[in-house]
Amino acid sequence: MNIFHSIILGLVEGVTEFLPVSSTGHLILTGRLLGLPQSEFLKTFEIAIQLGAILAVVVMYGRLLFRDFEVSKRVAAAFIPTAILGFILYKVVKKVFLNSHEVVLWSLFLGGIFLIVFECWHKESKEGEEKISEMSYAKAVIIGVVQSLAMVPGVSRSAATIVGGLALGLKRKTIVEFSFLLAVPTMLAAVLLDLVKTAGSFDRIQFLHLGVGLVTSFVVAMASIKFLLKFIQNNNFIGFGVYRIVVAALFWLMAR
Repeated sequence: MNIFHSIILGLVEGVTEFLPVSSTGHLILTGRLLGLPQSEFLKTFEIAIQLGAILAVVVMYGRLLFRDFEVSKRVAAAFIPTAILGFILYKVVKKVFLNSHEVVLWSLFLGGIFLIVFECWHKESKEGEEKISEMSYAKAVIIGVVQSLAMVPGVSRSAATIVGGLALGLKRKTIVEFSFLLAVPTMLAAVLLDLVKTAGSFDRIQFLHLGVGLVTSFVVAMASIKFLLKFIQNNNFIGFGVYRIVVAALFWLMAR
């Protein structure tokens, strides 16, 4: 792995983290395209690079997350089930799911179909919650449980939380912004857990590569967040569902 690879993976992370397409799945497939072996460092890189996206959310939404106690409590409620399940299933995710390109492709494909079907069926309620602080704690916990599905690479954390929130009657902008905020404790916990277990075996060059990827993902994630907020004003996610299916199909064809 070199600096060029770090920049490319940082770009992929920044673009895809908050879109309903699975950043982890895209990082795994990009690594395959670049010919990178599935080493322990690459697996950690694919997790730890999310710190850049976390920082982007903190910069843009820090005031809301840390100063609005009602919002913070709902983010905490949603994070609890994800934290519990993530801690229990950490070894399975790291040793099984992150090693399987087939899992990624099937998750992208089936998730794309589900996204299209859901958007065709879903009708946004005019009476849905417009503020995160108005969300019930029960809904926050349910969204946290649904988010846990994204431990399977290819599912997409943002897609899971957004679809879960829409199904529960939240306004699209409300659940998208809640998904941004929920990413902070969720991804930070995942990154710290992995670094505690693996960082001791990495050298200075590997930390340099990680740093380059983090900075790249931070800059690109800022633009990605702004794009998504503007996009949802007049669009649904059917296009992303089609994109997921096309990407999975292309990789299956390339594997033949």
